Amino acid sequence: MASIGGAVKDFRQLDLMATGNTGVHRLDARAKVLVTLVFILAVVSLGKYELAALFPFFFYPAVIMALGNLPARHIAGKVVVVLPFALMVGLFNPLFDQTVLVRLGPLAISGGWLSCASILVRATLTVGAALILVGITGFPAICQALDQLGMPRIFTVQLLFLYRYLFVLSEEGTRTARARELRAFGNKGLGLSSYGSLISHLLLRTWLRAERIHLAMLARGFTGDFHPRRTTRFGVWEFLFLAGWSGLFLFFRLVNVSQLLGSIVTGRLG
Repeated sequence: MASIGGAVKDFRQLDLMATGNTGVHRLDARAKVLVTLVFILAVVSLGKYELAALFPFFFYPAVIMALGNLPARHIAGKVVVVLPFALMVGLFNPLFDQTVLVRLGPLAISGGWLSCASILVRATLTVGAALILVGITGFPAICQALDQLGMPRIFTVQLLFLYRYLFVLSEEGTRTARARELRAFGNKGLGLSSYGSLISHLLLRTWLRAERIHLAMLARGFTGDFHPRRTTRFGVWEFLFLAGWSGLFLFFRLVNVSQLLGSIVTGRLG
């Protein structure tokens, strides 16, 4: 319970970072959502063996984190949590794909190792881009941008409620875990047999509190409309931001920049 609460607290810190006042923070959320979408599509559309072609894409998160004053260590720590799941996806690739594609002297690297490493790099890039988007935009603003881009209102509102009630669940879970520890005097209590009733009570407490929150929202006139923290519009800077980054991602997608730079360097050295 404590670890879940800590993870949700870290995610809330990301949302608090969106209150910054840098240039990228002030951009319209639609431009940032579209750029992130183009970035993810460009990354995942590369071939499974094109590992070197992925590294130029690190330029985007590095620049945005610098412009938005986001802590790189915090973002990297959240990305590392996801990497074990990505490793499980590509863990057996070296066993099924043993065709040698690269030779580094006596070392032979099979396609399975390349595809496994490619999965890890793609996960790092895509998850990092999503976290950076939350850090410079805020989750409510992202939901509003999706609504303005044509996503059905019922989905965006449900997504926003899921985000809000995630904190409700974590807070109730933290209180329940603390109460259990106090009643057990630091021991294991009733063991695993108590977790069934514990989880059921947690869900009931969360549901009842969510009902009270919903009634309070209705009492304050909630009609399903979004009320953003800051009002923005899609202007010239948003268009330049979208066109510039999208053009760069397209260039990275069509041209293997790592291979191009390598050939230039080896040609000059030769």
